[in-house]
Amino acid sequence: MSGIWRNSIFCLRIGKVPQRCQSGNPPVVPLGSRILTDPAKVFEHNMWDHMQWSKEEEAAARKKVEENSAVRVLLEEQVKYESEASKYWDTFYKIHKNKFFKDRNWLLREFPEILPVDQNTEENAKELLWDHVKTNAANSFSRMHCATMLEEKIHYKKSSVLSDGQSKAGSNFSNVDSEEHRKGPLKPEPFPGSNATFRILEVGCGAGNSVFPILDTLQNAPESFLYCCDFSSGAVELVKSHSAYRAAQCCAFVHDVCDDGLPYPFPDGFLDVILLVFVLSSIHPHRDK
Repeated sequence: MSGIWRNSIFCLRIGKVPQRCQSGNPPVVPLGSRILTDPAKVFEHNMWDHMQWSKEEEAAARKKVEENSAVRVLLEEQVKYESEASKYWDTFYKIHKNKFFKDRNWLLREFPEILPVDQNTEENAKELLWDHVKTNAANSFSRMHCATMLEEKIHYKKSSVLSDGQSKAGSNFSNVDSEEHRKGPLKPEPFPGSNATFRILEVGCGAGNSVFPILDTLQNAPESFLYCCDFSSGAVELVKSHSAYRAAQCCAFVHDVCDDGLPYPFPDGFLDVILLVFVLSSIHPHRDK
């Protein structure tokens, strides 16, 4: 399963050229054109382009790094915090509940490709991508590669659903007697979001600071479904007990993505978008494989 969410992240990245404006709500000031000319407006965006530190700012940053590095956690305590991480996060959420982090209302504004698109918008995006590739053929090998990968991904997704269904059906039929054969193919067991046509998974959802801004928007897209997981059971309970949580369109569950042996509440190859916000930086490098 680990390979699935990593591959999905990669596919989301390579599909970024055609997807940036898929939702019809591109960023008001897209990345690449955000130049801070008035320091008083520094908080108008979450990020700015072409920022350069002064020598004084760089020196101050280096000093802070040195101060933070002066105090080291003992090796045995490192092992304890790593092996009992979920326990300490449960304690954190028991104390702070959902008051510590702010909701990421900027998420969909900055990354509109998270949202589903209608078929017309998708077709327009493909046409725009092809025009973009043709006009930049001289220096856009990487973009052409992305376009090819995107088409292959779409083709693979459609064909893999058929082939997987055939292989699973074949496997099932090989284990039943002729009487069961005559009853027709076995129907797959329903699972949360099984009828959805667009599916999102947020890994490391915490108390739901990304979940609820997304759910609020998905009210207008009933065919979409949001999965969210965290390895802190306390965090997942906060999500489930939130007044905006809707089990009809969201499934929150406890999960440690570093443990490849743990099951997911959906089949392989089922997701369209995967989010990891401030997650990889919390995982020990030796476990992030």
